[in-house]
Amino acid sequence: MNLRAAVLGAGSWGTTVASIMSANTPTVIWARDSATADDINKNNANNRYLPGLKLNSKLDATSDLKEAIRSADLIVMGVPSKAMRETLENAREHCRAWIPVISLAKGFEPKTRYRMTQVIEEVMPGHPPGVLTGPNLAREIVQGFAAASVLAMDDEIIVRKLKPIFQSSLFRVYTNTDMAGAELGGALKNVIAIAAGMGDGAGAGENTRSAVITRGLAEISRLGVAMGGNPATFAGLAGLGDLMATCTSSLSRNHHVGEELGKGRTVDEIIADMNQVAEGINSSKIVMELAEEYGVEMPIAHEVYRVCHEGSNARRAFRGLLRNLPGSEADPG
Repeated sequence: MNLRAAVLGAGSWGTTVASIMSANTPTVIWARDSATADDINKNNANNRYLPGLKLNSKLDATSDLKEAIRSADLIVMGVPSKAMRETLENAREHCRAWIPVISLAKGFEPKTRYRMTQVIEEVMPGHPPGVLTGPNLAREIVQGFAAASVLAMDDEIIVRKLKPIFQSSLFRVYTNTDMAGAELGGALKNVIAIAAGMGDGAGAGENTRSAVITRGLAEISRLGVAMGGNPATFAGLAGLGDLMATCTSSLSRNHHVGEELGKGRTVDEIIADMNQVAEGINSSKIVMELAEEYGVEMPIAHEVYRVCHEGSNARRAFRGLLRNLPGSEADPG
């Protein structure tokens, strides 16, 4: 295709998506750190976030935001949720009118509790927003393992036109017009992944993990549907698929946080040792606020919130869950 694409943010997932896109259309990635941009241009690598792996040689990089986006026909936002608004505001003056803006972030804006496409709509009105989401562990995809994802936008025509830019022979992309549901699945599952990791870190076993994933999906679906998502979306790649990958993989940042919590470490200690963002920590607070607003019970998410923000620990969290008496499987808890 002859569209020119710009990816803003050179973390592991932004770099992975940019590498895939560069095989399909001219793509430049913006890195805040000039050393990362130089590494991509000179070595076809991003050794800060994807050490030891090679990127597509067609991918170009720059640390100049204006240079990255001034001629772009498509912008892909690879920054964390907390940096989304600031980056969009800085990019806005250099951006051509009406071009699509796709988010890769799986989280909420802290102050407004907005989904990322809502932030895009507010900061850059008139630009069609979208989200690429699914069970996508960056390192595996760069290594050449097969994977699938969902590109969700409100406009069915635009989403189908953009789909070929994001896919490869081993990275299959499906389309969806349930943008809210796709985003909510990606953001909410991070909290459940911390819970699953806590169980693994504490040596709780496979049965416990399966129960956390299954009941966690029920919580995600209840809140997601209450907030306008399609129930079918939460049974697909953006819901169950993403949840499975994030709750079981050692490559998952949120699972890693939970696992370390399960071993007895504190949130502050864990964050200090990480060079990337685990969205589920901040999202757990927002999820509990949303659950209260929409009248949805989320006992697993509540225990994760207590561990991340109220000084509880993994052992107390699982004791709290066990105190919830089970009823019908369709009931909360």
